[in-house]
Amino acid sequence: MDLYMMNCELLATCSALGYLEGDTYHKEPDCLESVKDLIRYLRHEDETRDVRQQLGAAQILQSDLLPILIQHRQDQPLFDAVIRLMVNLTQPALLCFGSVPKEPSFRHHFLQVLSYLQAYKEAFASEKAFGVLSETLYKLLQLGWEERQEEDNLLIERILLLIRNILHVPADLDQEKRIDDDASVHDQLLWAIHLSGLDDLLLFLASSSAEQQWSLHVLEIVSLMFRDQNPEQLAGVGQGRLAQERNTDVAELEALRQREMAEKKTRALQRGNRHSRFGGSYIVQGLKSIGERDLIFHKGLHNLQNYSSDLGKQPRRVPKRRQAARELSIQRRSALNEGGKREKAQQHDETYYMWALAFFMAFNRAASFRPGLVSETLSVRTFHFIEQNLTNYYEMMLTDRKEAASWARRMHLALKAYQELLATVNEMDMSPDEAVRESSRIIKNNIFYVMEYRELFLALFRKFDERWQPRSFLRDLVETTHLFLKMLERFSRNRGNLVVQKRKKKKKVLDQPVASGNVPSSPEELEAVWPSLAEQLQCCAQLSLDSMVPFDAASEVPVEEQRAEAMVRIQDCLLGGQAPQALTLLRSAREVWPEGDVFGSQDISPEEEIQLLRQILCAPLPRQQGPEERGAEEEEEEEEEEEEELEMVQVSEKEFNFLDYLKRFASSTVIRAYVLLLRNYQQNSAHTNHCVVKMLHRLAHDLKMEALLFQLSLFCLFNRLLSDPASGAYKELVTFAKYILGKFFALAAVNQKAFVELLFWKNTAVVREMTEGYGSLDGGRRPPVWSPEEEAQLQELYLAHKDVEGHPELWDLSLLPRRSSTSGQDVVDAILAHLNTAPRTRKQIIHHLVRLGLADSVKDFQRKGTHIVLWTEDQELELRRLFEEFQNSDDVLGHIMKNITAKRSRARIVDKLLALGLVAERRELYKKRRKKLAPSSLRMKRERRAQKQNKPREAPSFQLQTLGKACIRKVSMWAGGDVSVSLLPLGFSTPLLWLQNCLIRVADDRKEDGCSQAVPLVPLTEENEEAMENEQFQQLLRKLGVRPPASGQETFWRIPAKLSPTQLRRMAASLSQPEEEEKLQPGIEPEVPGEQGAEEEHHKEHRAQALRALLLARKKKAGLVSPEGNGRSAYLLSIYCVPAMLI
Repeated sequence: MDLYMMNCELLATCSALGYLEGDTYHKEPDCLESVKDLIRYLRHEDETRDVRQQLGAAQILQSDLLPILIQHRQDQPLFDAVIRLMVNLTQPALLCFGSVPKEPSFRHHFLQVLSYLQAYKEAFASEKAFGVLSETLYKLLQLGWEERQEEDNLLIERILLLIRNILHVPADLDQEKRIDDDASVHDQLLWAIHLSGLDDLLLFLASSSAEQQWSLHVLEIVSLMFRDQNPEQLAGVGQGRLAQERNTDVAELEALRQREMAEKKTRALQRGNRHSRFGGSYIVQGLKSIGERDLIFHKGLHNLQNYSSDLGKQPRRVPKRRQAARELSIQRRSALNEGGKREKAQQHDETYYMWALAFFMAFNRAASFRPGLVSETLSVRTFHFIEQNLTNYYEMMLTDRKEAASWARRMHLALKAYQELLATVNEMDMSPDEAVRESSRIIKNNIFYVMEYRELFLALFRKFDERWQPRSFLRDLVETTHLFLKMLERFSRNRGNLVVQKRKKKKKVLDQPVASGNVPSSPEELEAVWPSLAEQLQCCAQLSLDSMVPFDAASEVPVEEQRAEAMVRIQDCLLGGQAPQALTLLRSAREVWPEGDVFGSQDISPEEEIQLLRQILCAPLPRQQGPEERGAEEEEEEEEEEEEELEMVQVSEKEFNFLDYLKRFASSTVIRAYVLLLRNYQQNSAHTNHCVVKMLHRLAHDLKMEALLFQLSLFCLFNRLLSDPASGAYKELVTFAKYILGKFFALAAVNQKAFVELLFWKNTAVVREMTEGYGSLDGGRRPPVWSPEEEAQLQELYLAHKDVEGHPELWDLSLLPRRSSTSGQDVVDAILAHLNTAPRTRKQIIHHLVRLGLADSVKDFQRKGTHIVLWTEDQELELRRLFEEFQNSDDVLGHIMKNITAKRSRARIVDKLLALGLVAERRELYKKRRKKLAPSSLRMKRERRAQKQNKPREAPSFQLQTLGKACIRKVSMWAGGDVSVSLLPLGFSTPLLWLQNCLIRVADDRKEDGCSQAVPLVPLTEENEEAMENEQFQQLLRKLGVRPPASGQETFWRIPAKLSPTQLRRMAASLSQPEEEEKLQPGIEPEVPGEQGAEEEHHKEHRAQALRALLLARKKKAGLVSPEGNGRSAYLLSIYCVPAMLI
């Protein structure tokens, strides 16, 4: 639809408003209804804002609404409706479209609406319109709060919003084409507001305590009124040109004159325009061409200075997301000396307050400084408020990438406010009033004492990103840092001994009960220590000792994962000679972690306990690092990622040293920002260039770190500066450049590698090596070089210990073979315990393993379960919200882990939910089981995995050959044995053990209670839950007689009530792994052909002994072994008879 062809209904409605005859407007009888219809049309416009564009093209506001507002203000209903319609029509384009559209068609509509708004602003630049608004607002404000109706408050707010909308319209510089010191449309609007007396009403609303509800509207209007003004220039209006401004103009004219004279001199030295055909070619010695020869130049010598290797090359395109932020300020002066433009912020945002704070404090400082007028904002609370907002804006700039530019502008406003606060405090130091100077001293003492205010500028330099923050932000940051350092240096010099706050983050490390120097490490030393420990253990083995807690209840590591730490604590007690405490810990750990009999079985004898403690004493258990090793690693490489730990902040005081504080700025990140700003030295002001040179001079001269500035890009900038014809106007820059170049060439005469160092940014350590000699920082900090023998030992230890990790039941306690694993959790600790080389740290070993190609990344060796991170208040609120949102879903914990912002482990989230009281027990968070079979793809994978097995299963045989082989194949003879054998290669050994324990517990309960009822099998782990959904595992359950859940009524499988305790125990015994039963028969040869070496036979014998003890403990618990201990044949025959019992 052509927007200039007006809709017929809209045209009829506009025609029914009235008509203008000369200067008199005649309204129609149904004018009020027509205005309401227009409001209704605007409410239902489409996304292109078609109604708004048609009304703007028809100039309804200029030709109808403004005359009705001025000439028919006595008609109160019509006046209210016209004000409503005007507020809607003058709504900012950004609010209409949400943001500046990127699509070309919508951007065209956006610009069209913006052009109509600029026409509305020009139409409002008259005293009559604002006179009507001022009179109406004055009458409404005369009414007391008890006389005002709700309609009166609405009309006041609409008038203020209309004024806000008109002032918010940006200027169209191309359309106005104003010159400097000429009145723009915005100036004319301000002049009309002043003539109508509306500015006095705004001052009344801002100062009256009874009208505080309009304070934010007034603040927004005032900020829009002065958004194009410079407070320093505004303060000097009517006083003639300031001396500083005159000096600036003289310096600019002098620079232009010098450039012009240099160009004239260059043109005079050039040859005539007529080209000689015999000009010749020249060889430029020292400048290589594409090959190895010198460059050949085919033009005149006067053109040689313009030669560049980049001539003719395609310019490199910079991606849009990496381009520098654009400056959005308006560089012109109006009749009121307007300067930089302040960007729009959200309605009723704190940025309006920050702008007002910076503007009026700067105005007060420039125009007869009076501290009493700004005393309300001069407080430590204001500094804290701005510092907190600076940090918040930066975090939002990182998270909200779509609005990063907007958050960067707010960050700039906060920095300007902070700069003005410092400038005002600095101005108070020069006040003749002693009370004002004392107030300034108190404020500075509080600011310089707190560490956050001193670290603020360092953080801003490190966080500077030119993609979002323009050069104006960097300029203000450099000037503010210069002011802060000048104030801090003067204050610390006058005070003599300034005491400031110091905060140190102390990392919490695990306690090491035994000092590393006193721990016996060799087997001979451990054997020598054991007799004394054995005597103590024999004395207290028969006694009943007080129980101890073997785990850390305050730790966020789940109790199930603290078995390894408990084993280490037992060993530490033995090494420290505390045998009774070690025995108590062993018994307590057995009660907490009975699974797998890691700490011994429940009916273990005292002699077996002593032998188990001896094995724990001699076992090479993985340990956590000590504080010295951790500190050495942090000094070795600071850039590596560290493990998250609980950090305790210790607050202390120290005497302030200005040079030590200045050393914090000696980093490549800060220097890059200063060099980036110095590149535009021609456009910078003299004060900005002075601030840059002063900081670089502090680093180079005061800290004796000239080598920090030895960088090729900075030297190219110095070359451009020294060859600039107008370099006489930058005397300070030229002097500093010559000083740095002189220091460099003096160093290059001694250190020839200085030319190579020009290519890199440097830190303080590199600077020291450049000046004092390479290798001067070794001093024991650098690790010794790995010899080939040490590398061979490291590779051997890694291959030997890489499979033992995180499984305390696999540590050399029972001489069990190491089981394969996928992660590398404790392999480094095992290597540290066995490495017989020069002292190495954990990080050195990890990096060398990666360098040797034995590991892919350093992250493969991160410890699991040791990250302790505190929960913040916002994270707790987020966790509560997510729990309330997903508490009715099937997988509460899974949804929380997927949507939570700060990623944490499953165990930490469960512990936090329990601590907050959101759940009573862990089982409430388990994933609800769905009654459906495994997906077809998963079944196909499992079938393919079963087909790839190399061992063929034997067919059931019911013939009794020999007692030994019958016992070995007792599972194959059972009707469900073939199913259990097929489950073992699929990794269902743990679910089978869980099923066996469930059967034993149900048997014990039925024997004690004497009553039987169906008992559900409730899987409490994901591994068991997956097994219960597996078809082969369900087939095993059916063979055992376990009943599946009833359709629609039950969820879990149930052990029937008809099974007796004896049958349950025999069923549990039949689930023992066949491999373990085969290992119990040392005299029976395996069926797999081939011979084994002596070492494998010896290893197999130890494994058989360990498994025999483990199975014996299980059978005792099941009640299937006679007390005399010689019921082995009866036990085997009972297993053989299981099929008959089940059938």
